[in-house]
Amino acid sequence: MRWLAVLAMIPTPASAQHFDLYACMTVTKEYVVGAKLPPSGLFVNRAGEWRHLGYNHPFIFSLDYDPADPSVVYLAAGNGLIRSSANEWRFLTGSDVTELRDVFVDRDDPATLYYAYSHGIRVSHDRGATWKEIGAPLHRKFTETIRASHGIIVSGGEEGIFRSEDGGASWNIAGAAGFQVTRVEQSPHNACEWAATTQGGGVFLSHDCATTFENSGRAGVGATLYDVAFDPSQPQRMAVAGWGPGVVISEDGGKTWTPRNSGLPATEVVSVIFDPAARGRMYASVRDDGLYVSNDAGLRWSKQGLDGSVVNRMRFIPVK
Repeated sequence: MRWLAVLAMIPTPASAQHFDLYACMTVTKEYVVGAKLPPSGLFVNRAGEWRHLGYNHPFIFSLDYDPADPSVVYLAAGNGLIRSSANEWRFLTGSDVTELRDVFVDRDDPATLYYAYSHGIRVSHDRGATWKEIGAPLHRKFTETIRASHGIIVSGGEEGIFRSEDGGASWNIAGAAGFQVTRVEQSPHNACEWAATTQGGGVFLSHDCATTFENSGRAGVGATLYDVAFDPSQPQRMAVAGWGPGVVISEDGGKTWTPRNSGLPATEVVSVIFDPAARGRMYASVRDDGLYVSNDAGLRWSKQGLDGSVVNRMRFIPVK
């Protein structure tokens, strides 16, 4: 029965897992200040239907989940960090912080949370019970995006991409100097491969564990890119989304880029994500229009739902 032992060592394909798609969504089309707020906030797609979770919240910008317990979701909102679990919503921050832009749960230590906000970066090592400011050494404090991996923290703000090896006590510029960084992501295939998007500077890639980032071609140069995503099923495929370029795809690890916007009503795309359980499927949010889906890696798009919305961020969360 030796072959049974061999089979047991083979990793389970991503398609064997089940995921729900979560979205941080705001309805903005034709909204008038003072009018009743349309359903906005956190949404989840289960069995093809969108469901509004929690309460109406117009300013949720990012989300992440606890890998040890995926039912626990953290939300970076305009008025604080929110923890959602079993229909219970709780603020983990006080009135001293506003305009949270991003949240990340450390995959090596799920008790460690980071959030980026208008005046720096904070970390908690006890699932949000207490917080420590680690963005003080940064010259310009506004931070848009934060990620961590194997003791390395990578952030993006007004002056570029920064890297810390000592828990945020000190930071070194890693790339995109002088550019506002909008998103930083790590490849699911290679921990030393990273990608970042910027306002005006295009896409920046790292092949040395986020030590240095270099510009990757002309994709998005002169425009605002809002998001970047790696395809979990294709190691060389990645996508960026932006205002003007729309959705742009690379099939060769960022060496070349091709716009793929057929079927989209406009090229003002705010967020993009690949489905980890369906090869070639991806989603993109068109500002003030809604969510679109492609089943062929962006070659053709069709409307998926969330009409009249802008989806600030999406994430697939595993269901246990």
